[in-house]
Amino acid sequence: MSVGLDTSVVLRLLTGQPAAQAAAAVAFLDDLQRRGDRAILSDLVVAETCFALQHHYGVKKADALGALHRLFEDGEIQATGGAGEVLATRGLASAKPGFVDRLIHRACVTNGGRMATFETASARLSAVVVLGR
Repeated sequence: MSVGLDTSVVLRLLTGQPAAQAAAAVAFLDDLQRRGDRAILSDLVVAETCFALQHHYGVKKADALGALHRLFEDGEIQATGGAGEVLATRGLASAKPGFVDRLIHRACVTNGGRMATFETASARLSAVVVLGR
């Protein structure tokens, strides 16, 4: 069985605050693993967590992206979309297009399509139509 974690759980895992909730989140993951179940994260939760870490916890963008990337490294938590692959992009913190634009692009391409945008930086990616050019 898979269990989707929401942003509040992921934030507790990454920040350790509040301590009681962070401990409960860790215990929950341990229990899932003992039962042979898996924790999953949607791209939306990953994006929202990245935003919350930066804007509510004051975490630098590169550090937030790195922490999220490490969540997927040991396989205990799995991405349901393209976040795991996108987070592995070198230089993602300063990349153009940025993290969320790359998540959107990945979802469009994964579903067999292309992405339309006005963002010229996205032209660097495959299967992109830049409007107004």
